[in-house]
Amino acid sequence: MFIDSAKIFIKAGNGGNGAVSFHREKYVAAGGPDGGDGGRGGDIIFVVDNNLSTLADFRYKRKYVAPNGENGRGKRCFGKTASPLYIKVPMGTVIKDAATGRILADMSDYEEHIIARGGRGGWGNSHFATPTRQVPRFAKPGNPGEEYEVILELKLLADVGLVGFPNVGKSTLVSVVSEAKPEIANYHFTTITPVLGVVRMGEGKSFVMADIPGLIEGAGDGVGLGHKFLRHVERCRMLIHIVDVAGSEGRDPKEDFEIINAELKKFNPELAERPMIVAGNKCDLCDDEQIEDFRKYIEDKGYKFFPIMAAISYGVDDLLKCVLENLSKLPPIIRFEAEPPVVKPAEEFGKTHVDIRVEDGVYIVEGKWLLQLIDSVNFDDYESLQYFERVLMNTGVIDALRDAGINEGDTVSIYDIEFDFVD
Repeated sequence: MFIDSAKIFIKAGNGGNGAVSFHREKYVAAGGPDGGDGGRGGDIIFVVDNNLSTLADFRYKRKYVAPNGENGRGKRCFGKTASPLYIKVPMGTVIKDAATGRILADMSDYEEHIIARGGRGGWGNSHFATPTRQVPRFAKPGNPGEEYEVILELKLLADVGLVGFPNVGKSTLVSVVSEAKPEIANYHFTTITPVLGVVRMGEGKSFVMADIPGLIEGAGDGVGLGHKFLRHVERCRMLIHIVDVAGSEGRDPKEDFEIINAELKKFNPELAERPMIVAGNKCDLCDDEQIEDFRKYIEDKGYKFFPIMAAISYGVDDLLKCVLENLSKLPPIIRFEAEPPVVKPAEEFGKTHVDIRVEDGVYIVEGKWLLQLIDSVNFDDYESLQYFERVLMNTGVIDALRDAGINEGDTVSIYDIEFDFVD
């Protein structure tokens, strides 16, 4: 079964907790704190597997959780960093954040992509020893790992996409120009999954052709089978629009051409601008006058036209030569760039709940939303620090600290960030 879309939940591992421990050794008085840090949680990493061609595996397993980091121990023993969890997907898979639609990665190469990062391990109490706080009896818990509900979309990597109504000869063309063996029969929707074929035209000259299942009117709005596979057209560098020029099924070829183009544009306006060649198939079933009339109609619109009989390879060589010539002038297959997270202006943050507790004079502030804020701030940059300060003021964190009784010069701890409070 060809599955090209799936939604799964992924969660990176939590960081291990820091340890509260004190050095104990004979003849050593007041050995001091020696609690070790917790280990980092495991990342969620996506990798390409060429043995996979669909997303069918994700129908049965929809939750992926990486292991947590190990807790710290005494004698300054740090916890072990957890191993990453690898998730294998087919080449061409696009990973999106289900909540925002943001593209997280395009798996169009063999690089590993970290989609969810494990939480940092918490500090042991050895970090908190100061001349005035020599016996810290607290440590930091590990940070939670990132978690997302993600949408996986398989968008085939093909140079050329074949589009057109059902039963116009797309599968026949792929079968005669490549080693692909799609099902061919004289009825609609014979092809119900995209088929890829490699077209070889001499040494070092080849391209990948995709047979996209037949589109019908309304496909852009979800009608018929073809709408499920329109996403596979998005990457194609150029299109071959195959039309039944003879109108053998009682349709007008000119009307067919306009309908399919309209559906492509409705699905993605960029597809309407994609280079296109028109192939008039089944020209043995009509006279020369019909062919020439359709040729003039197509060429007047600025497209090249090739009359073919795909079943017997008539006119196919000229079509393929034109395709190869056009591909040599076009940029490589489209890749979708990962989008950075959107950092909201400080003014857009509303009053947000935080938990504040005091341990040995340190005001510890916690709130899940603060982790996202910290990840977006460069603490080595002055303007970024000003942004951080504005957010703390706008969200009520500063007011909450005042309500908790903080005084100027007291230490504030927000996960891994510590600073002295200045009123």
